[in-house]
Parts: sequence; C-alpha cells; structure tokens
Amino acid sequence: MDALEITAGCQVRLVSHPPYLKTADPMPMLRPPDIVAIGEEGTVIDRRPGDYWGVRFARGVFLLESQYLERVVPSEIIEEKKLSKEEE
Repeated sequence: MDALEITAGCQVRLVSHPPYLKTADPMPMLRPPDIVAIGEEGTVIDRRPGDYWGVRFARGVFLLESQYLERVVPSEIIEEKKLSKEEE
C-alpha cells in the first residue's frame, strides 16, 4: 500500500501480521501479533516517524508500518453495513 493513500482518520484493515505489535503508549510495549486478527479493521489516529501509523483497533492502539495495512474504501464499509442489516 502506498503510504500517501493512508491519512489520519481513515479506516484501515490489517492484511498481514508483523513479527510483533508495538503499543502506541507513552511507554511502548511489544505484544504478540495475534492480538489483532488479519482482516480486522481500525481507525488511523496519527502518523509517526519512520513510516509508522498509530491505529486504534478493538484491543488497543498499535504502531504499524503501512506495508501491513490497506485502506478500507468507503463503499466497502457501506456494503458491510447493508449485509449486517440484512442478517438481522
């Protein structure tokens, strides 16, 4: 994924696991990569030095390189909402 396509506030999806996850806390910790599932979506909080993005997932905010992320196109989000409403 081209880093120019990702911006703060956009929705992204994890496409592959890094060797570990680094928390975006003031005192970062390394966590096992399986805390966030491949395909899980999150919101980009901010851009960090070194081509890292702060991304909020359900289990926390982590620093990830753009190679592990893909931007979720808004039309995909709309389609997922329609499918979930149909299932109800």
